[in-house]
Amino acid sequence: MDAEISTDDVHELVESDADVRIVDIRPEPQFDSGHIPGSENIPFHTLPSRIGELDGAEHVVTVCPLGKSSVQAARLIGSYEGVPEDTRVESMAGGLSEWEYELESSADAERDAPF
Repeated sequence: MDAEISTDDVHELVESDADVRIVDIRPEPQFDSGHIPGSENIPFHTLPSRIGELDGAEHVVTVCPLGKSSVQAARLIGSYEGVPEDTRVESMAGGLSEWEYELESSADAERDAPF
């Protein structure tokens, strides 16, 4: 893991269409109810078996509700041998509880809190 990244910096990446993979590690129902636009859902418990999906990524940002589990996820991704050494891997500081911007949701998701 390289560092933590602020919610404002993540928002700037999203708005600028930067080449970044935003990985939301919450369970699918929580992801469906609200997530950062353009993010992908790889629940934490499936990360070890799905980490190969991130091969070739140049920049990965992990996201969770409070910014704690995403630190562990970022460390796991950063240590994976399929992810190049120069890949930037960061955890979003404060998690979705600090996200002050609009969230996307799935059409059929319930409108509960996103975490």
